[in-house]
Amino acid sequence: MRKFLVAAALFLGVMFIITNFAEVEAILETLKRGDWRFLLLALFVQAVWLLNVAAEYRAIYRALGLEERIEILYLLAAAGNFVNVITLGGVMGGVPLFIAQARRRGQSAARATLAGVLFILFEYAGFICVLAVGLIVLVRRGNLTLAEIIASAILLAIALTLAALLYLGMRSAEALGKALAWMAGAVNWVLRPFLKRDYLSQQRGHEFARDAASGLQALRADYRNLLWPFALALSNKAIMLTNFFLMFMAFKVPFSTGTLIAGYSVGYLFTIVSPTPAGLGVVEGVLTIVLRSLHVPLGSAAVITLAYRGFTFWIPLLFGMLALRWLERIHVKSEIGI
Repeated sequence: MRKFLVAAALFLGVMFIITNFAEVEAILETLKRGDWRFLLLALFVQAVWLLNVAAEYRAIYRALGLEERIEILYLLAAAGNFVNVITLGGVMGGVPLFIAQARRRGQSAARATLAGVLFILFEYAGFICVLAVGLIVLVRRGNLTLAEIIASAILLAIALTLAALLYLGMRSAEALGKALAWMAGAVNWVLRPFLKRDYLSQQRGHEFARDAASGLQALRADYRNLLWPFALALSNKAIMLTNFFLMFMAFKVPFSTGTLIAGYSVGYLFTIVSPTPAGLGVVEGVLTIVLRSLHVPLGSAAVITLAYRGFTFWIPLLFGMLALRWLERIHVKSEIGI
């Protein structure tokens, strides 16, 4: 069954690339026009970003009493990003990979899920810090639009909801269980007319809360465990901002610090809140428009956007396919004792 799911995911990945090949082709043609030295450096920076993501996961794992090798977390993070995109599962689509790995190690699946939730929360919290600066730049330049205000409000609402649930879990497993059961009931109420059955189990919400509570209690006992993952989340944003800067350098486009921060902020914001996987098709248009409003020539704005998406979306997606296959080989070897 596991091999079938991996094969299905890889097939979906190939189909996803084929159906979006026009954008891939446009990105390749764009990259040919850039300075190869900065593009090569951008590729290295992207690899460092993924290593930093793995380090953030490891810091969260250790805070929750879990252990995993960073090289495995590196592959899991890459494969999880791939699964998020091709299954339309959003930011949580890759969590089953972490759960499966935890079960192989005889560790708590609930804590592995909790690690995924904490990772998302730290990422959103770190990005909100950068986004605040970006929005200030847009306000000062008179370029802030309603779309960016609504998208920012949605992001803040998601982050506050996750933070509230985690706070409940730190205070009481029973309170968290009731909240998750209520949310499952609300989802079931919406979907029952279509599915003719419950989609989510309220009982599993209570079971998850009890299992995750001990990990949350460990965080509550020493809040310093939260500082290092948050610092790594902030450094993730600094690394991605560096890659955005390298796109300007590679294509010799003048810029200011405000343009960099505002452009990156809006691009990443719509990567999160877009209804398409990782903002595909949305970020390309929005980021180009925002850069143009920040006085970047339209042609240059389009070139930078395509190149940036090539490094931050398509290259991680392709590497994620390889990482998923690599993980499967590691699991097969471990099962036969090699």
